[in-house]
Amino acid sequence: MLLHLLSSLMFWLPLAVAVFWAVGAYNRLVRLRGQALSAFAALDPALVKQVELAQSNLPDMGLTGQTRPADLGDEADTLWLALRAASHQFSASLSALRPRPLDTRHAAAVAAAWAVLEMCWNRLQNEAHDLAGPALPENLVTQWQHLSSQLMPLREQFNLSVARYNQAIGQFPALLLAWLFQMQSGREI
Repeated sequence: MLLHLLSSLMFWLPLAVAVFWAVGAYNRLVRLRGQALSAFAALDPALVKQVELAQSNLPDMGLTGQTRPADLGDEADTLWLALRAASHQFSASLSALRPRPLDTRHAAAVAAAWAVLEMCWNRLQNEAHDLAGPALPENLVTQWQHLSSQLMPLREQFNLSVARYNQAIGQFPALLLAWLFQMQSGREI
């Protein structure tokens, strides 16, 4: 009887430990994924504010969609057109990322579009000067800088959350659970 109880205990004890470990590891992966999704939920409105600031201050250049940069009057017009295109691309990329914030393809598109938007804004700020002065009024530059400073900690928090999640699903034996439950790694933006 004692031998039977001992052999039964030797079977059930490791099984119980494995089940409890699996539940704990799964809960940790779900919690880390949830933290990354929450971080994106905080970042998204700030990104929208930045793109809205850019789009709301685009001059009406009478663009019909058939205008080419060569048709425009000067370099400043070309820079404005580039900012318009970059803001629309960023907005579209962000819309595609919203349903699945950890999707690597869409996150890469957002990261690239964001970099292009910032580059276009900086070029317009630094290169588009005429006799009347800079193309961007000082208050607009200040608003952009303020939004950018608000974005940086939110972006860092999202990227840190994604990095923690990716690290967790990449560790053995948790990667077996990630594979079993089809948890895909995310991408920082």
